[in-house]
Amino acid sequence: MRISRSTSAVAVVGAAAFALAGCSTGAPQSQSGTAENTGTTYVTTEMTDGKTEFTQVKNPNGGQVLSFATGGAMKVVEAKDGDYTYAFKDINGNGELDPAEDWRLDAKERAAAYVKGLTKEQMSGLMLFSSHERAPGDGLTEDQKTYLSQSYLRNVLNAGPSDVKMNVQWVNEMQAYVETLGSAELPYIPVNYSSDPRSDASQAASFSEAGEISKWPSSLGLAATFDPDTVLEFGKMASQEYKALGIATALSPQIDLATEPRWLRVSGTFGEDAQMAGAMAKSYVDGFQGTFSEGGENTGWGDQSVNAMIKHWPGDGAGEGGRESHTSAGQYEVMVGGNSAEHISVFQQALDAASVMTSYSITLDANGDPEYTDRMGSSYDAGKLSALRDDNGFDGVVCTDWGVTNALSDPDAFIATGWGSDSLTKEERHYAIIKNGTDMFGGNNDAAPVLAAYDMWQADYEAGTNDIDAQTRWAQSAQRVLTMIFNADAFDNPFLDLDASSAAVGSDDKVEAGRQAQLNSIVLLKNDGAITLDENADYSDKTVYVPHTYDTGRASLFSPEPEVTEGISLDEELLSKYFGTVVTDTVVDNGDGTFSYTAPDLTDVDVVLVGMKSPNSGAVFANSGLDAETGTYYPLSLQYRPYTADGPNVRQTSISGDILPDGTKENRSYYGQTSRLTNEADLDALLRAREAVDASGKDIPVIAVLKANNPVIPAEFEAQSDAIVVGFGTAQEALIEIALGKHEANGRLPIQFPQDMDTVEANKEDVAKDVTPYTDSAGNVYDYGFGLHIDGSVITD
Repeated sequence: MRISRSTSAVAVVGAAAFALAGCSTGAPQSQSGTAENTGTTYVTTEMTDGKTEFTQVKNPNGGQVLSFATGGAMKVVEAKDGDYTYAFKDINGNGELDPAEDWRLDAKERAAAYVKGLTKEQMSGLMLFSSHERAPGDGLTEDQKTYLSQSYLRNVLNAGPSDVKMNVQWVNEMQAYVETLGSAELPYIPVNYSSDPRSDASQAASFSEAGEISKWPSSLGLAATFDPDTVLEFGKMASQEYKALGIATALSPQIDLATEPRWLRVSGTFGEDAQMAGAMAKSYVDGFQGTFSEGGENTGWGDQSVNAMIKHWPGDGAGEGGRESHTSAGQYEVMVGGNSAEHISVFQQALDAASVMTSYSITLDANGDPEYTDRMGSSYDAGKLSALRDDNGFDGVVCTDWGVTNALSDPDAFIATGWGSDSLTKEERHYAIIKNGTDMFGGNNDAAPVLAAYDMWQADYEAGTNDIDAQTRWAQSAQRVLTMIFNADAFDNPFLDLDASSAAVGSDDKVEAGRQAQLNSIVLLKNDGAITLDENADYSDKTVYVPHTYDTGRASLFSPEPEVTEGISLDEELLSKYFGTVVTDTVVDNGDGTFSYTAPDLTDVDVVLVGMKSPNSGAVFANSGLDAETGTYYPLSLQYRPYTADGPNVRQTSISGDILPDGTKENRSYYGQTSRLTNEADLDALLRAREAVDASGKDIPVIAVLKANNPVIPAEFEAQSDAIVVGFGTAQEALIEIALGKHEANGRLPIQFPQDMDTVEANKEDVAKDVTPYTDSAGNVYDYGFGLHIDGSVITD
């Protein structure tokens, strides 16, 4: 019988500790790093990634793989169990097999045993989650050494590229370094690497190639497949790639219910249907956290497992007017329809996740009062955390989103999202957040305020305010974090085999699965005879016209000056794979950030493809919806042309707003103001193409190829398009394959496409499917779940 983890203690027979190098009695055998151990005792391999040397130990009978730095202080303990001799890392160096070192035990049991030996400084360090580390190619830096050795930080956010060698070498170098920091007084703790989503294809022109990390639709694109099994397959494959890059925790999925169509983070969600979003959230968590047999059975935590962090509790998708909570303009969400329970229901289907990240927003009810307990951001709102911990019984890790212990009033604050906490010191913010039941602080590299909070807690305990002492409370959080680290095998096997990682990332099966998922997510909204299904269609002797477009850009936190982008609306190199000739516009730079275009002669053109993106009326870090100079709010819009918000459904008094010094409430209404779009030229491109076709006198199909982040109002371009193809977070190539009929259209809208901005204004921000959807010239309604096959038939369940 093969070894698996259990929740009961295992008897140890004949334990002995020794260094692998120079061992005599019971000396381990050697074999290649990739071979399976079919013997009865463990075998070792000395390995290197070109920079760091480490030892890999393979146990028999399907036992845990171990790894540690070569030549360091780490030893192993061996134990005989039946016919097999197993190795265990002697993590604390006492020469005995302790429960925390026994990989046969459950991660929670190991964590509970190990936390007892940690200092308050180490526990405080475990409560930190680093700021974004964007350059793994730089290797282990002095700044990283500082926070690892002085703040005992062990949770590192990898925000860099997915280059395999670069990541393997960085991971191994850092893991070897923290191994040297372990001692009898300061027990060894490995690094837990994490990552935001890195698998979506939204920025790609072409499908990924073997050897590159596989590319899939964004979460909204996965939702467009209407297939939770596709999400499960994604989770299984993406987690293998994460693990091969050393990433043990995924800061995903984002499962906010996308009930407000203008909200600037709709693209990261599973859409606006709570049942479907919940099913996909569960599949995502199962795929990432599970380990799967060859027959597809999920055997639970194992060597393929990556911790999932569902976010953003209790749902952040109801920002008033669609404004987004990364900036002060969007710090409030409003439950106008009293629909908090539906937003929470998505999370309830995925609470097997190892961890939960809380949202930024201050959540208000329809009257502008706190929906939960406090008029503060989620980490400070005791009612929100109680709903998670007490009402839903969640005992895993709770992590803040990044920057919530900073306030706009702080000097030199960069990312400051501690809404409502301006009157508190930084130390008091940490204390308040811990009191509410949170375990980790996103974006904090410094343990000093956590240690200050420890002293505050202890003082209040001694004064009778707190029921438990600081050591006990800190141990609760540390144990939860340690459980995540044990779950992902970081204690046992933190080092990466470069060859194995290279084989896992971008393997043929993953690349092909991602390609198929992208194709199956594409939504065909209209086909007036422009597209015919023929997977063998050959366009190599055809000519395509693709117009140019531009985006004027906008200033944001990371880009103080707007960046103007201009070019052909679909990638020309990609188009050349399909067409013999690509023609486009003549371009004149007007010198003011705008451009003028003249369409070419269409005499030889066979088809027109117009690349479009969702109307761009805002960005996450741009404080969109607020003119910082005048203090005036303006509307976010789902149409390309300027929209002035003066209709009967526009609120003239906002629900949200800051409480002013005189006790009155700020009015954040944008009534009478006009939207600020940056890519109106996309609509001009399609209309210019239609005019050129009409002027040519030829029957040339005009196909709109739309990359959507949000719902779009099609009224401005539907009648001028012979076909409309929509992708959510896919490569351009997936859209083109459908536009040319080389693959069947199978996707369906995961969000409604509205009739106009009047119905958007009437929408209650927290209520799903609450707009009047657009009806096209063929009578089709662009409602949730709508999509066509290429033959024009409506896709049904």
